[in-house]
Amino acid sequence: MADIAEIEGLIRTALPGSEVSVEDMAGGDHLYAHVRAPQFTGLPLIEQHRLVNGAVDHLLGPGRPIHALKIKTEATQ
Repeated sequence: MADIAEIEGLIRTALPGSEVSVEDMAGGDHLYAHVRAPQFTGLPLIEQHRLVNGAVDHLLGPGRPIHALKIKTEATQ
């Protein structure tokens, strides 16, 4: 089971100045992350998602705390 506060913290650390909200979608290992960050400005969506995934990559996958991570990103000024 994933620790939501830890995941939010990892994303905030990777993307300073970001606003992060992570929600449990089903049973603790299917999560939804909404991330607003200035680092996303000018980046294509796939690159924005790579930045978020990179922050929690070590927690994703079979036998790890996060089985699935749905991501919504927005650029901020």
